[in-house]
Amino acid sequence: MIYYVSNNGNDSALGTQEAPFLTISRAAELAVAGDTVRVFGGVYRESVAPKNGGFSDSERITYEAANGERPIIKGSEQITAWEQVEEHVWRSVIPNSLFGDFNPFKEKVEGDWFVIPEDHDVHLGDVYLNGQSMYEAPSLDELRKAEMRTEGYHHPWTKEKILHPEQTVYQWYAEVSDDVTLLYGNFGEYDPNCEVVEINVRQSCFYPEKTGVDYITVRGFEMAHAATPWAPPTADQIGMLGPNWSRGWIIEDNILHDAKCSAISLGKDGSTGHNMHSRFMKKPGYQYQQEAVFLALRNGWSKDTVGSHLVRNNVIYDCGQAGIVGHMGCIFSKIEHNHIYNVNQKQEFWGHEVAGIKLHAAIDTIIENNNIHNCNLGMWLDWQAQGMRITRNLFYSNVRDFFIEVTHGPCLVDNNLFLSPITLQEAAQGTAYVHNIFAGPAGHYSVLDRATPYHYPHSTAVAGFALTFGGDYRVINNMMTGQMQEDGVYKYPGCLWDKYSVPEEYMPAIAKYGIYTDEDKYFKVPQAVWIEENAYSGCTKPFRCEVSPIIAEKIEASISESGGEWVLTLTVSDDVVNASCKEVSTERLGAPRIVEARYEAPDGTDVDLSVDICGKRRGERIIPGAFARLSVGVNKITVWK
Repeated sequence: MIYYVSNNGNDSALGTQEAPFLTISRAAELAVAGDTVRVFGGVYRESVAPKNGGFSDSERITYEAANGERPIIKGSEQITAWEQVEEHVWRSVIPNSLFGDFNPFKEKVEGDWFVIPEDHDVHLGDVYLNGQSMYEAPSLDELRKAEMRTEGYHHPWTKEKILHPEQTVYQWYAEVSDDVTLLYGNFGEYDPNCEVVEINVRQSCFYPEKTGVDYITVRGFEMAHAATPWAPPTADQIGMLGPNWSRGWIIEDNILHDAKCSAISLGKDGSTGHNMHSRFMKKPGYQYQQEAVFLALRNGWSKDTVGSHLVRNNVIYDCGQAGIVGHMGCIFSKIEHNHIYNVNQKQEFWGHEVAGIKLHAAIDTIIENNNIHNCNLGMWLDWQAQGMRITRNLFYSNVRDFFIEVTHGPCLVDNNLFLSPITLQEAAQGTAYVHNIFAGPAGHYSVLDRATPYHYPHSTAVAGFALTFGGDYRVINNMMTGQMQEDGVYKYPGCLWDKYSVPEEYMPAIAKYGIYTDEDKYFKVPQAVWIEENAYSGCTKPFRCEVSPIIAEKIEASISESGGEWVLTLTVSDDVVNASCKEVSTERLGAPRIVEARYEAPDGTDVDLSVDICGKRRGERIIPGAFARLSVGVNKITVWK
């Protein structure tokens, strides 16, 4: 059955092409496995909560744009009645009946690991002037004073200021009573009655109210203006679009923007806990996160019940927390060829869950061929990033590109371009970095104050817990370049890991402690690393015991975009082009010490590392970096379309 939806339809109609429904929600009440809901262009101001799911990959429910059409689902409503109360300041009196049971101008952005701001509240509501998100003023007095905002919040680690000086910032402020919401706006030179002013009303655009709504495809929509909540791994992770703890969704070819927090959620639901630390302060947040894992297992968390999603070919931008967020519900998924940018660039708020892609416990998930830029943090993999593969992605113009934390491997990071001012932050162990280009410095640290789970291979079953000692890395056939001087915190990959041992040193050092000191020796002896045949240029330096490093006269990398194509300009000297490195394979990478599982594909087969970032096959002579072949001098290579 195919149901049709149109702005000119009627929910009392039959839902045929000749007599379509008016709302997508009406079709979602009726659609069952095998059905398709086809939507014509126009704006649909509703929150679609599909009632039913499909039965299998071949018996799914498909929601898609009609051929050549771009339907837009918005979580906002347009506000047209504004009165000017003083110069530049306007007010609208909004009945709370517009919001129903959920008023985003009353609900705060808050929860576990939420940090900034500390001195005033930020709410889930937002106001859009001609499609542009405005800023929430801390008070009505501040709203009256300010039309220009000259500085944003600074990142607490890097001190990076995201908001550029002299950027015009329009502001709003809300006062909520029992019956009405008084909404004030400083629109500068604009008369809001002559412009398009929209406000957040709904929490999501397409999100089931119940869990277990499996095998749904969402294709070809634009979605915007959802009042999504802060989504740490210990909360009900609600996104503008997402499966809500279901299985087998396909989310493809959509444009997703202006989610207050997260655009796509592949995360957990509230049944395993919701912000218990920030609400009750009884235990550390990580303790509640451990409990969430075991509660999920008790509730049936496995490949048979959740995950296995495909998220591809989406454009995601202008989100406050994450483009894609998830905890446990993201297992066995594939995230490929998405364009993600401008995440947490407003800097209205910040916490320890902010990234273009932020995933916890994404077991056996593949993240491939994505373009992630202009984000506070490009990608953050946290807790149980076991069996993951991060391959052929482009990162640039982020504050930091890639952060991996408190996980024990195996995790394979290969054939990526890391081109931002800070390329890598390592607080894990057992990660393999193969055939990447790092054009900026990196930092790393151990985590010895909290243990995190690891699993049996290709399974959610917990095999044990371990602290993160650092080391146990494989760093092979990469390019390292850059001119930023070392500052004691951030160094370049290579010498970054000088404190760790090599295999020849590790076992004798362990043996010196004998058999009666048990865990003490593992704290005191740095784990072994395998760092081999990387190419270094500029101020980068090889690992102290590196096997066959290549000291290159020149490696310079920059990225540019034109007409929807991203071109890398890579200048290399002949010592790179004529290098000859050994092939990297699953067998060569071995297994991390704690988990004792191979760097292999989710189906248990060997990974193929013979293909470069552009899909070209490496020949008999293998060079370092992400490309199968290069010429001496300037190479211009299209790396993403």
